[in-house]
Amino acid sequence: MELDILKKTWSKLPKNGELDENQLKSMLGKRTKSLTDRIDRNIKIGFVILFVLILIFALDDFLLTPFVFEGSMHYAEIPSWLIFLGVFSNALIFFTFIYFVIKYYRVKRSCDMVCNLKETLNKIIDTLKIYQTMFYLALFTLLLAIGLGFVTGLYRGFLDSVNQNGMALAEVQTNQILVVILIGLFVLLMLTGAVFLILRWGFRKLYGNYINKLKLTLKELQEIEE
Repeated sequence: MELDILKKTWSKLPKNGELDENQLKSMLGKRTKSLTDRIDRNIKIGFVILFVLILIFALDDFLLTPFVFEGSMHYAEIPSWLIFLGVFSNALIFFTFIYFVIKYYRVKRSCDMVCNLKETLNKIIDTLKIYQTMFYLALFTLLLAIGLGFVTGLYRGFLDSVNQNGMALAEVQTNQILVVILIGLFVLLMLTGAVFLILRWGFRKLYGNYINKLKLTLKELQEIEE
């Protein structure tokens, strides 16, 4: 139990009364959960969030993006490599999370039987570190897919605008091309930056912060053993 939670709970105990062991356990049990209990809870939350994200990305890949491309030049086929990259990035995020969940529960189940507390903490920390690395790899792939899709759509849209005006691309003034490129880069940076910050914040909130907390718990345990 964390010290600040213990203090808050203790301050609410009756000053003139006494609690037996069962009452005390009941009160403390309602106030806190262990770190592994919280990770278990956040894994369930992660399943819901992941499902929503995959649904959003799938709608973008198979509904929104085709709609944009079909609206450009009356009809334009989406590049197959772009579809593949979008599906691959979504699948990588999904299987990365599933791998983490399987490995985490295997560690927890095996340590319930044979591991001591120190070994359990080390294995859970290693599992979270592996997932952290895989998560950022999957996030990079997702941002790459978003970036390439955006650039491809921007190029198609610009080319369509030029053709509708009865011009060739070589006839477009350099300053106009630079303006389009700068605006496109700005929007792309804002889009990918927002996705990166939101997903990184979500990861840290659900799992990343527990790495430091588990390390601190492990350090305290080692100090006690010494």
